[in-house]
Amino acid sequence: MTFQGRNVLITGGAGFIGSTLAARLLSLGARITIADSLIPEYGGNMANLEGIRDRIDVNITDVRDPHAMRYLVQGKDILFNLAGQTSHMDSMADPFTDLDINARAQLSILESCRKYNPGIRIVFAGTRQIYGKPDYLPVDEEHPIRPVDINGIHKLAGEWYHLLYNSVYGIQSTVLRLTNTYGPRMRIKDARQTFVGIWIRLLLEGKPIEVWGGEQLRDFTYVDDCVEAMLLAASSPQAVGQVYNLGGDSVVSLRELAELLIQAHGSGEFIIREFPEQRKKIDIGDYYSHDGRIREELGWKPVTPLSQGLEETLKYFAARLDEYL
Repeated sequence: MTFQGRNVLITGGAGFIGSTLAARLLSLGARITIADSLIPEYGGNMANLEGIRDRIDVNITDVRDPHAMRYLVQGKDILFNLAGQTSHMDSMADPFTDLDINARAQLSILESCRKYNPGIRIVFAGTRQIYGKPDYLPVDEEHPIRPVDINGIHKLAGEWYHLLYNSVYGIQSTVLRLTNTYGPRMRIKDARQTFVGIWIRLLLEGKPIEVWGGEQLRDFTYVDDCVEAMLLAASSPQAVGQVYNLGGDSVVSLRELAELLIQAHGSGEFIIREFPEQRKKIDIGDYYSHDGRIREELGWKPVTPLSQGLEETLKYFAARLDEYL
């Protein structure tokens, strides 16, 4: 599939990954519509659309509005379905909002596609959180699924709705289970999207980074590599009905990540803290992905070294910190 002239809808399109994807698709000749609620607690930020705002159709709307989504899916060739509530702690404090966004709204979107645009191609942004605490490492797609929080359960429901509508109604869908994605345009005002964001904010403000625990292992995907995986998923016939893990170029401990960030920034410090009791209950411990399936079937692999990605991210936010706080 070529993206030239394709009509593309991106839910969560003013967010971190969605806006990066929109810019990339524009360079490939696609016609872009984004839908984003711009609710302050979530990831949407008009600053993310700098340089592309006048070349895309922006709809400030909520994926929970079935009437809006019914209209927006019509006439689209591809839907990158990225909108979601990403905070694990918020999902525990307010489970019904998480249910509405990550499960009910996903079902509503798929129903709109079934009724008004059954030929649409969908890529859904899932999460590695659905696996829970790993039985083995690296975690492949066959690993048992045991979410440890409300967010993981609802994201799993959203994933399975897509797979069900693919197998029963022929709504061509692919699920990507994202690991820790980072890069320019990410949310840094708090830890609702990723803890890396708040670390970057603290570093740029000259404050020490708080590292909880420190020895947990993680992998990280730079946003440009994540976007490339989404493009491959949307354009590869063999990806229809499939689930793929994304991974990173390396595995590091949280302590090592803090050291890399400080090295990239040229200054800073971190403090090791005990894991807060409330968060410890839903922490998954060590996690890193086995992404061999997407490498083998679609030819994807992460190409951005972690050290380079951190440098690019810090450079981006250092120049526009006020726009993201």
